[in-house]
Amino acid sequence: MKKTVAAGLLLVVLVEVVAVLMPDRRVVAWGAGAAVAALLVTLRWSLRDDADPEESDHAVDDAAELLGQWRSQTDTLIQRADSTRLQWDRHLRPRLAREFAAATGHRQTADPTVFVATGRMLFGPELWQWVDPDNVIGTGAAAEQPGPGRAVLDEILRRLERL
Repeated sequence: MKKTVAAGLLLVVLVEVVAVLMPDRRVVAWGAGAAVAALLVTLRWSLRDDADPEESDHAVDDAAELLGQWRSQTDTLIQRADSTRLQWDRHLRPRLAREFAAATGHRQTADPTVFVATGRMLFGPELWQWVDPDNVIGTGAAAEQPGPGRAVLDEILRRLERL
């Protein structure tokens, strides 16, 4: 598009230079007009809509497929929230911690005390324990404890959304 406009303007300037060098100056306006008309026709032709109806249906199918993938991922996250503490620590905690760090602009590696203080202030101690990336437990009996559940995940997401 930019190349077409640049080439068209160059054509207009070239036509005017040639017309000015000619002894009969009445041709200048006609030559410039023809060059501008050629530019406008070329631009209109390049901007035409050649989309087939099949392509627009394909875009709708892509949107439906993306929505289906999003729903599937959301269902999986909710199932993991209702599952064990191990599932929460492996899948939800890192994601929530990344979202928290991105939303607040605080990185844990830069200043851990500010990161923790901001987390406790935003979530409170009850919810922060489920977002804190340093509160991961290892495998064992404690890992098989139930996770916090959908209600805790919902409240954490609501507080992140308010940022």
